Amino acid sequence: MSIRLTNTLTGDREDFEPAGEEVLLYVCGLTVSDPPHLGHARLWVHADVLHRWLSFRGYEVRHVENVTDVNEKIVARVGEDDLGDSEREVARSYLQRAIDDMRSLNLLRAEVYPKVTEHVPEIIDLVETLVEKGYAYESNGSVYFDTTAFEEYGKLSNQSIEALEANAPDDEQAEKRTPTDFALWKADGVDAETVAGHRHEGAAPAEDASETAMTWDSPWGEGRPGWHIECSAMSMTHLGETLDIHMGGQDLVFPHHENEIAQSEAATGEQFARFWLHVRLLQTEGEKMSSSLGNFWTVETAVEDLGANVVRTFLLSTAYDSEQTYSEATVEEAQERFDRLQRAYERAVGALDSPDASAKATDEDLRGVVERAQADFAQAMDEDVNTRGALAALLELATAVNRHVDETDRYDHVALDDAVNTFDALGGTVLGLAFGADSTEGDVTLAGDLAELLLSIREEEREAGNYDRADAIRDDLEALGVVVEDGAEGATYRL
Repeated sequence: MSIRLTNTLTGDREDFEPAGEEVLLYVCGLTVSDPPHLGHARLWVHADVLHRWLSFRGYEVRHVENVTDVNEKIVARVGEDDLGDSEREVARSYLQRAIDDMRSLNLLRAEVYPKVTEHVPEIIDLVETLVEKGYAYESNGSVYFDTTAFEEYGKLSNQSIEALEANAPDDEQAEKRTPTDFALWKADGVDAETVAGHRHEGAAPAEDASETAMTWDSPWGEGRPGWHIECSAMSMTHLGETLDIHMGGQDLVFPHHENEIAQSEAATGEQFARFWLHVRLLQTEGEKMSSSLGNFWTVETAVEDLGANVVRTFLLSTAYDSEQTYSEATVEEAQERFDRLQRAYERAVGALDSPDASAKATDEDLRGVVERAQADFAQAMDEDVNTRGALAALLELATAVNRHVDETDRYDHVALDDAVNTFDALGGTVLGLAFGADSTEGDVTLAGDLAELLLSIREEEREAGNYDRADAIRDDLEALGVVVEDGAEGATYRL
């Protein structure tokens, strides 16, 4: 069975095959202006599982996920909570936090995470191309895309340009030819009034913060890239003119993704993305979870409180194309689901490793459930990456494993081995869950504290000339998975 994906561009569920030898996957990444929250993690985890499933099905995947590190909201955080004294420093601080959160969620690494600040030359080149081809115009040092020049404008969001003009915001209207035109390049930096609108208590005064905003030379004068042009330039730099899959949050369909299509296709004359996948929003108390509304639960706190396995189980319990609700009840349900899977996995492993595991015992019911779980999982994932259905298949397998262990004196070794391998392959490799690792209760911070304590003891032994004892401590640490590295400034470790 082929993989079928719901394409926002057509509104249909379509058979998917890459245009070339690799799947070119671009994910609209984070603007690093706030701590990442579960709404961001929902996109991350579903993009991660799409990547994993495509790889599991035998495709080579080139996954690129951008970082927006130039934004007025970043400027508004200057001086806040020791984040940094400039836009660049604040972006770096939040980017490090985002990377740490990604690693804590057991996400596969993208091939590259391009940053806007690294791609300003490519952005300027793309804007120049659009000006030369008559799709963009300069106005007072800024450059705008002429939406009336691109006949298919509105094809992703299914809106007519007349309707869009009627609802266009009032910002920058004096410089535009048409209300729907959007900025490709913005003259100068960020004004203090804009910064003040996003500023938190404790941040630097808006006037001071705005002075730290980054600008670059361009053919139109000093300025900054527009938001939409950034993704086009970064994606085409690393994946070429036509993507197989462009993935992002539902709230980006308009104007961000609509504008990406217009400027990219106007510049190249080629289709920008063949499939558009949009992850629906995470709701809490009837509103979308967002930094601006302040109704968010950070990824860091969620992983600390629940563990990565439960957070992933929660986010995958609703398919990407359905809205999800965050509440105490839905989180508790995710905890119960992962606990069921974990217990069944551990019981299957325990039974396999017991004297009661038999090479001749046969449980046709369990064997049948294993085969059915594999088939149901694959069918769910092939049909628009239905992670809810995939989890249901694994939960059915968990029930069958528990029934077998509870009701049998001689365990079916073959069936249990197949069950464990199924949990590992489908739950682990595809869904990114870590069975058998006590990650829901393990405290990495405590492990780090213990490692540091042992390293200090090791250093004392070395200073006392007890090198054999110091080497023994190092060997013991490495046997426990703590890699010790001696450097000029002393010993460091990594778990």
